[in-house]
Amino acid sequence: MQKIVLTILLALSLEAKMIDGVAVVVQGDAITLHEIKKEMQLSRVDAVVATDALIRKKLELQEVQERKITVDSSEVYDDIKKSAERNGLNVNEFYEAIRESNGLTSVELKEKIKEKLLSQKLYSSIAYSVIEEPSDDEIKSYYSLHKEAFVHPSGFNVVIYNAQNKERLQEKIDNPMFYSPDITSSEQNLPYDRIAPELAQLLESTPLSSFTPVVPNGKGAYASFYIKEIEPAKEADIESVKNQVMNMMMSEQREQVLGNYFARLRHNADIKMIRNVE
Repeated sequence: MQKIVLTILLALSLEAKMIDGVAVVVQGDAITLHEIKKEMQLSRVDAVVATDALIRKKLELQEVQERKITVDSSEVYDDIKKSAERNGLNVNEFYEAIRESNGLTSVELKEKIKEKLLSQKLYSSIAYSVIEEPSDDEIKSYYSLHKEAFVHPSGFNVVIYNAQNKERLQEKIDNPMFYSPDITSSEQNLPYDRIAPELAQLLESTPLSSFTPVVPNGKGAYASFYIKEIEPAKEADIESVKNQVMNMMMSEQREQVLGNYFARLRHNADIKMIRNVE
């Protein structure tokens, strides 16, 4: 009898622990407190936004399964390889750069890429059929109302510091007076329109007279860019950004279609909120 009671108590204890770890159940699929906290950390958002994002992901995954959409490992690798090449890195260097910037392991990155590709295929099946390409007049009108979105610096005057040893280069960043023969430097002008979008974003987000974070330099070593000067912003002419404007317009249309679709899906879904992140 005592054995039976102990077994029941153990089962109840395990069930309580399992329920304690679950924050939301979306049509039978659980979202744990750990997942919410991790999403908060990765996306730098609060618990409400992180929870909403994870509910959307669960609904997307369920829709992917319903539509029998798949992504294989070769598609994931091709996407990672293209991202690495855009940044002038090999795949291993790209893995390291992601680990340094986001704390994601290569396995976690592959899972994120797979989720992204599944979402893209799902979005295509939902949205593309109802989105029309904007006319020239619509593009011009949109551009005139959103010119500030297409204004960017002409370029950057930088000092590029390179080193084989990442820690030594970080020491230079922490103490600009630090000297080491292992660290080389060169002053360059980097026109905005001639550098990779990822590098442009990195430089644009770095304050004047400061260093960027240490990043792989694509040559088996590391680099940091010191921003000496940001050349004055210039307004792009419509022809040079026409494709960018069109892509932005279609992206907004797509997000509206998808937002409405998943709002209806969420409204009709069986979602149980069990507990909040403390």
